[in-house]
Amino acid sequence: MALMIGMFKTCLAAAMLLLAWAEAGSAASFSARRGVSLDLWITWPPEQRWSEPDAILPYPEWGKFLKAADLEALRAAGLDFVRMPVDPVPFLSGQSAHLVEDLFDSVRDSARMVNAAGLKVVVDMHIVPAGGGRSIGTQQILDDPALFDRYLDVVRRMARTLAGEDPALVALELMNEPTSGCEGAEAGIWADRLKRLFAAARASATRLTLVLTGACWSSAEGLAALDPKDFPDDNLMWGFHSYDPFLLTHQGATWAGDFIRYVTGIPYPPSSAPRAELEAAVAKVKNTIDAEAPWSRRAGMKAYLDELVSAIDTPEKLSAIMEKPFATVDAWAKKHGVGSEDILFGEFGMIRQEYRGPYVVPAAQRAAYYRDMIGHAEKHGYAWSMWSYGGAFGVVEEFDRRPAESDVLDVVRSLPD
Repeated sequence: MALMIGMFKTCLAAAMLLLAWAEAGSAASFSARRGVSLDLWITWPPEQRWSEPDAILPYPEWGKFLKAADLEALRAAGLDFVRMPVDPVPFLSGQSAHLVEDLFDSVRDSARMVNAAGLKVVVDMHIVPAGGGRSIGTQQILDDPALFDRYLDVVRRMARTLAGEDPALVALELMNEPTSGCEGAEAGIWADRLKRLFAAARASATRLTLVLTGACWSSAEGLAALDPKDFPDDNLMWGFHSYDPFLLTHQGATWAGDFIRYVTGIPYPPSSAPRAELEAAVAKVKNTIDAEAPWSRRAGMKAYLDELVSAIDTPEKLSAIMEKPFATVDAWAKKHGVGSEDILFGEFGMIRQEYRGPYVVPAAQRAAYYRDMIGHAEKHGYAWSMWSYGGAFGVVEEFDRRPAESDVLDVVRSLPD
């Protein structure tokens, strides 16, 4: 009898899931065009403070600072949606276990606040690497089966929390930038995990559009490794990110490896400067490497710098590098019959200033980069979301809520309807 009951429950669950897919698969319910990612955190309270309601609520933290007028200003600038990063670690941490229900409710209320301002919202489960006082990060979730099961439950509950919202206004992205490899066996491992995430979310929210991304940090190559037939549902969007060329988009970032922190002052586009000025900027970076980098790494770093600069020092070379991820996604979409309206270019951006760093990228250069990347996305018919509202990559604010230069938003304002 126990065996029969177990088989019945299994079949019932499978039937319910198939019914959910059938209901969701009738038509995509969410569409987007032009957006920006809000801030994941603003003050980054350490995990040991997450037990304090005043430290972690409202959630996400921008709810403490942004008002309706700030969101309405994004709509007035020509944006129609925001990508709302939600750090899932507080839902997993013992420090905030007693506040989990409040966190789910606060995410829902934050999404409603965005909608009330006339903007759609993609709720983005935005896991990031561990460190900086955080006990759990992307790699821990992907490496630990038990922890991944707990994350799966968070996604399931988040979908259930959002299931009652207007599906034309709210979508759910299941994981930001999974760090798994996107070739061979690793690609298969991520595909299997994504299937589980998809099934959990869809069973909890039959009408909600779900945003799926590939491995390799949500790269175009990661997306191209996925087979849409593994996800029998038309109510999906497919996301990818690109920060190419990394040499220019992450200048001075101290958290992005042991090379890019020494790179500042390379203009965008490199061809906009006279050759002598570009060579002088490269020489200055090499002097910084000689002064600050480990002795054993200096020669290799300088050779690598020359290689990277030579790959982008003409308009044609630069455009080819920036177009490459779009061409990859376009070929994948055509192969699998995915429409351009169902593709989200979910992150791209150029750093303004590393936190407490001395170098600020000229505003006109940042505006030129965002204009070019938007041009690539719109040429292909893809929705896009800039990174990000504030902070190091801020296009609206910089640090401590100070306004950033208006140049990037002026680009958005100048776009044709």
